[in-house]
Amino acid sequence: MRAATDIGGTFTDLVAIDDQGTLVLEKAHTTPPNFEQGVMEVMEKSGIDLKSITEFFHGTTTIINALTERKGAKTGLITTKGFRDILELARGNRPDLFNMVFEKPEPFVPRYLRREVEERMAYNGEVVVPLNKDDIKAAVDYFRKEGVEAIAVCYINSYANEAHERETAEIVRELWPEVYVSPSVDITREWREYERTSTAVLNAYVMPAASSYIDRLDGRLSEAGVEGSRYIMQSNGGTTTFEQSKITPVNVVESGPVAGVFGASILGKFIGEKNIIAFDVGGTTAKCSLIDDGEVKVTTSYFIEKDERNAGYPIMAPVVDIVEIGNGGGSIAWIDEAGSLKVGPKSAGALPGPVAYGKGGTEPTTTDANLIAGRLSAKNFDMDVDLDAVRAALADSIGAHFGQDADGAAESIIRVADSNMNNALKLISVRRGYDPRDFAMVAFGGGGPIHGPSLAKELNIGKVIVPVAASVFSAWGMLMTDIRHDFIRTKIMSLNEAPVDELNALWASMEKEAGEVFAAEGVSQEQAAFSYIIDMRYMGQEHTVQVYAPAVPWKEEDKAEIMERFHATHEHFYTFRLDDTPAEIVNLHLIAFGRLHKPSLREIEPHKGGAEEAVKEIRKVFFAGDGWVETPVYDRDKLGCGFEAKGPMVVEEPTTATVVCPGQSLRVDKFGNLIVEMEVQ
Repeated sequence: MRAATDIGGTFTDLVAIDDQGTLVLEKAHTTPPNFEQGVMEVMEKSGIDLKSITEFFHGTTTIINALTERKGAKTGLITTKGFRDILELARGNRPDLFNMVFEKPEPFVPRYLRREVEERMAYNGEVVVPLNKDDIKAAVDYFRKEGVEAIAVCYINSYANEAHERETAEIVRELWPEVYVSPSVDITREWREYERTSTAVLNAYVMPAASSYIDRLDGRLSEAGVEGSRYIMQSNGGTTTFEQSKITPVNVVESGPVAGVFGASILGKFIGEKNIIAFDVGGTTAKCSLIDDGEVKVTTSYFIEKDERNAGYPIMAPVVDIVEIGNGGGSIAWIDEAGSLKVGPKSAGALPGPVAYGKGGTEPTTTDANLIAGRLSAKNFDMDVDLDAVRAALADSIGAHFGQDADGAAESIIRVADSNMNNALKLISVRRGYDPRDFAMVAFGGGGPIHGPSLAKELNIGKVIVPVAASVFSAWGMLMTDIRHDFIRTKIMSLNEAPVDELNALWASMEKEAGEVFAAEGVSQEQAAFSYIIDMRYMGQEHTVQVYAPAVPWKEEDKAEIMERFHATHEHFYTFRLDDTPAEIVNLHLIAFGRLHKPSLREIEPHKGGAEEAVKEIRKVFFAGDGWVETPVYDRDKLGCGFEAKGPMVVEEPTTATVVCPGQSLRVDKFGNLIVEMEVQ
């Protein structure tokens, strides 16, 4: 059996599957700050035989929580002489351009904990100034006195030559074995000094918390009898071992959300959909990502805490390109100073949760609004719901301000929540040059099936796919992943003038490094597979585009194909191409996969009987644009392959509901996915 657990802001999800394709699904409440307790509780609740687990996958919010809540380690920074203030200098391209009182983000390492070392590498990797080991010893002595728990090391141009950083890390470990050390070259070999320094610092900052959590979870799994291989989901859409994740925990910063995106791409391949918008609504956030021609977009330009007013903190590590907003089922509805209705980003979380949970929550949330609007049923909750308390919270907190009753307040909250989610969907599609009509939406998470069809209607998306296990789909996605590592090297050179032998030698060195990592993880050569990407730009440009390159070794004639791919990619994103302008390579990006065994999808039985036999009840449901409509509510477990019906309708399952709007139709495919369709204009 393969099992996966995913920790969310409100629930911890589990999906397990055996060799026959039998699925086991379960949810339990997340248990902060001891998240491993929630993992063990959901596994126990599922009733699976823990000793039968051969592979265990895990997605965690521990890393992002440590960063956003500032609960990491006291961290020191060792850097090149003259570069002590790079974290403060940062970048000048602030997001809030006309804010005259703009403040840069406060560095995670204060100035007094940054120490300089005499050393210098040239841009091409040549040693300009030898490493001064006495400076390193002095820095370690100072950090020890200051009670530092973790040390980041980042030298100028170390991406071109890692020798000084490696030697520094060895010296620090010899002098102080107990301290956590994070050289930047462990994470990235890409240029840009501020971003590399920020990444090394953030990695060091979370290393103690990550190691402690992973060790606790590892111990609990062993105590429970789990003997199989153990993997953690990374932000790049692949997995890594528990041990490797303790070395580079910053690679796990978006661990859970990216699993759902990857799962959507895999599901698309099963059902013949290459262009997909993955739409995931959980308890705290809504997340969306675009999959173009089957390719999950990965970027190294990732930030935490960045928004329209704050510059945030860069993490130069491969992360699936996700747009995330603070708008989930637990998002709280409130009135701002101007008297406008807002939904999120503050969330009721798992505790106290929405008013409907009966755990002390008093502020109305999106879940409460969907309950009153008839989209959810009180009978579907795993606790007794006091509908009078929910109505009172909506009417008193929101309705009274606008002269509405509880029903009117619920309508308003849903409209605002949908508007927020719609903006996020536009950010990853329309604003990046993609037409939503060319894509299908995969809606998952507890709230994705509830909001997805109405948002698809507004964006003119013709098809919405609600997968089996929709509310725990991110955990399902982990079961479909491979081990993945990204190796990126900055090497700026003209494509036309670059010697093919030199390029092939660079690729070969990266493949060798990947092979060494795989060998340490127990991945055989037969399991290894590689993909090749080049970051390219026209001469004189600052920005780059990702170009998928042919397999190596390259021949001289391959350059023409690479150049044409670059022109086409640039034209797609920026609407123009410069055929007569030379292009240059900036980064070589090797993606190394360690292929793991994948479970197959199980086909379901054909639908038998009439549609009315699957109807649970008829109730009034609110639909934006259509108002309140008497709507049949179906039991998903009673819908077989080939079932078809016209909207409006609601399809309920134990942990979510699919809300099909008037004008849309629903059918069930052979794998049990709900396919919501409409004609696009």
